[in-house]
Amino acid sequence: MFDYLFIVPLLPLLGFIINGLLRNRMSKNAVLSLAVGSVGLSFVFSVILFFKLLGLDPHHRVVEQVLFSWIPVGSLQLDMAFLLDPLSAVMILVVTGVGFLIHVYSIGYMAHDPGIKRFFIYLNLFMFSMLMLVLGNNLMLLFIGWEGVGLCSYLLIGFWFEKKSASDAGKKAFIVNRIGDFGFLLGSFIIFWSAGTLKFTELASIAPEAFIVGGGAVTAATLFLFFGATGKSAQIPLYIWLPDAMEGPTPVSALIHAATMVTAGVYMLVRLNFLFVLAPTTMLVVAIVGCATAFIAATIGLAQNDIKRVLAYSTVSQLGYMMMACGVAAFTAGIFHLMTHAFFKALLFLGSGSVIHAMSDEQDMRKMGGLKNNIPTTYKTFLVGTLAIAGIPGLSGFFSKDEILWKSFSSGNGHWLFWLIGVITAAMTAFYMFRLLYLTFYGKGRYDKHTADHLHESPRTMTTPLIVLAVLSIGGGWIGIPHALGGGAWFEKFLEPVMAPIGGGHAAHHNATLEYGLMAGTIVLVLVSIFLAYYFYNKNIAKATALRQSFSGIHKALYNKYWVDEFYGATVVRPIVNGSIFLWKIIDVLIIDGIANGLGSSIRELSDSFRRMQTGYVRGYLTVFLVGVIVVIGFLVVR
Repeated sequence: MFDYLFIVPLLPLLGFIINGLLRNRMSKNAVLSLAVGSVGLSFVFSVILFFKLLGLDPHHRVVEQVLFSWIPVGSLQLDMAFLLDPLSAVMILVVTGVGFLIHVYSIGYMAHDPGIKRFFIYLNLFMFSMLMLVLGNNLMLLFIGWEGVGLCSYLLIGFWFEKKSASDAGKKAFIVNRIGDFGFLLGSFIIFWSAGTLKFTELASIAPEAFIVGGGAVTAATLFLFFGATGKSAQIPLYIWLPDAMEGPTPVSALIHAATMVTAGVYMLVRLNFLFVLAPTTMLVVAIVGCATAFIAATIGLAQNDIKRVLAYSTVSQLGYMMMACGVAAFTAGIFHLMTHAFFKALLFLGSGSVIHAMSDEQDMRKMGGLKNNIPTTYKTFLVGTLAIAGIPGLSGFFSKDEILWKSFSSGNGHWLFWLIGVITAAMTAFYMFRLLYLTFYGKGRYDKHTADHLHESPRTMTTPLIVLAVLSIGGGWIGIPHALGGGAWFEKFLEPVMAPIGGGHAAHHNATLEYGLMAGTIVLVLVSIFLAYYFYNKNIAKATALRQSFSGIHKALYNKYWVDEFYGATVVRPIVNGSIFLWKIIDVLIIDGIANGLGSSIRELSDSFRRMQTGYVRGYLTVFLVGVIVVIGFLVVR
């Protein structure tokens, strides 16, 4: 069965190629059936391969399929080959499973869009690129998928390119990610220069001998790679593109924010965990950046009014959690949260799309309210997603987020400050998510009569994926119940063969009582945050307005996202634009074009002078000829 591993990425690729070439000759239903069916079949193969892998001995769960030699240049020998191990098996299940549900949802959401065929073609290319990223057995294949999802993000975020905001957002995502990609390439070059290979299995075996713990080479390589990850996974300083990604259709937001592109950076760090554990400095940087990103994005989410923008900053914050987990060497916890986040964040984005669909494309929560009874299925599933991301015990988000918080405190690479900031961030997450819930679904409707007349629940093609994702948001975390809660931590054991022994210190020993105490403290803070959101945004919204006015300066800073975009515009974008204008108008037009055009004008004027001598009269030519003969004879006689 492992011989068919290549089929997993091949099926979406075939959907992209066939629909791309023949879309004008195919009906809309045929294009949609092929696009959705190819991803559905890819998911089926992924499930079969997962259980086949599960049947192997834990220490033999590594399968490589070499298709052909790809880059045989000197010592660089790269194959077009795929790697299936516990990590990539989890990733292909998440990518194809959640991706399939988003494809199904898109049938209803994009039903009346004239560009629906083009939309599904892009989606298939996105799925192929992400599967190449997680299945490639070397860094360069990973990079091919890495660039592919970058291209698709540009195409899908700017899908409605007639809107300037959408086209600008697509360009912003593309350019910011190219900055990060430069770091990825530099890190890859250093790794090859130091280890002589880019193949993951070979790197894992020779890394301890090829690199010195804390050495300059491994530190530089991992720092550059992490810089690449800050682009893809939207961390400080390159997170600015992700909130604007909501300009694309809502299914795009769900696909990018939940299961595919933004998780690429986290996946890359976990895939190369054997290198990062050799670089304590890099690990500390990763933990600090992840922690800071989680906190800052959560504060911004407190003040946003666009329903998708709140979820966008929530995604940035949750990605910060995953990065913090990797920074404290809790790589398994990072992937665990990546998986559960894919479930509840896809649910929340698709749920917001259902709200927007019902509200005739309105996205401002201040113009919503009272939708609970109008769109009951959307409300119930959205409530599940909100409870999951808030970390309510028993739901998937609780298990994965609490695992990160505990590891950030107890790990030998952790620190109590990481835990404290993480808990405060969790409390803010619960507050702004329930603020969103109450403003959207509770209270009196704040919409106009036209919107009220057209309120309706979404079609089954949209609500069925919501229900499935709600079930996964409830039970998806049970496979990782920790020992302290009576579980067997199955997920951690499953991924254990992929994880390298942790360097840079041993984990501190803490008893279960401390873990229970920290867990209880987090739960209490989350419940208090939920109560505050209920008090201010359901029962006493006037007091929320008064509170905002009392802290107008802080609210203004949060609402304007700390003016980071403006700062980048003034310090980076504007100088580059001005420099480009100077190079264009002075260097290019005035100097280069001036020299070239001046030389051409001089030659043209000289030619015009000679051209005037060509009169066409024979007598004139004979006169000139005679004068010339006399001058020559005179010259010879005198000499």
